[in-house]
Amino acid sequence: MAWGFLVPIVVYLLVFYAYPLFRNVELSLRDYTVRSFVQGDAPFTGFANYAEVLKDATFGPALWQTVVFTVVSLAFQFTVGLALAMFFVRNFPLSATLRALFLVPWLLPLIVSSSTWAWMLNSDSGVVNAVLGAFGAGPVNWLTSPDWSLWSVIVANIWIGVPFNLVILYSGLQSISPSVYEAAALDGASGRQRFWSVTLPLLRPVSAITLLLGLVYTLKVFDIIWIMTKGGPSGSSTTFATWSYRLGFGNLVPSFGPGAAVGNLLIAMALVFGLFYIRLQRRQDLS
Repeated sequence: MAWGFLVPIVVYLLVFYAYPLFRNVELSLRDYTVRSFVQGDAPFTGFANYAEVLKDATFGPALWQTVVFTVVSLAFQFTVGLALAMFFVRNFPLSATLRALFLVPWLLPLIVSSSTWAWMLNSDSGVVNAVLGAFGAGPVNWLTSPDWSLWSVIVANIWIGVPFNLVILYSGLQSISPSVYEAAALDGASGRQRFWSVTLPLLRPVSAITLLLGLVYTLKVFDIIWIMTKGGPSGSSTTFATWSYRLGFGNLVPSFGPGAAVGNLLIAMALVFGLFYIRLQRRQDLS
């Protein structure tokens, strides 16, 4: 009976996770064209696609921009989410209503949120430049300037990801007993000391899960960047996710092998970061 209950989830994982992953690895090891993709007779090339990707001039900037996009987004999403969770954990009138409003960015479809940010940051008719103009500042090419495009999509991604961090961290804060804070206060601990010595240590398991899930999600963000900048201009906001898509589907002559190789490198990055973070958390727990 136990195996009977496990069969549905095992089948689901095999069909929707294991097979696509195997297929992506197989794509990256062969020289696929449109014809061979249909007929299935692509020649085996080993790691030639990976070598081609590593030698590509796009690799270095895309790697750096992927790291910057992920690290900056995670840092601000977690920090802002924790600050809001600390704010809302205190019961006050309209607290539930305000929390519900903060969930709106998370509930909206990504295409709606990304399109709204693209309109707001439009160089000619965007509301952000209109506000800047009201204070006497000149217009900024948020989405069409290599200096600003990456930071623009980062801001949009932070706005979308904050509600997730807020919900998870708020739940974690509610699980901390008020008696712990009372005991710390009786011992003379200030508010800052209670935060660093009580809240953060007790919130560590929830924080680990929040950061790990945010890491995996942020590494593979595609919709926001593609809708707002398509990875441009001049590749200034290209990440591994958008580069993989452009190689596989964004050209008249698709490069399925290199595109799959970039996708596998992205998966490897997620595994490395995830394993490193889990190892770090285990060391902290043991200490």
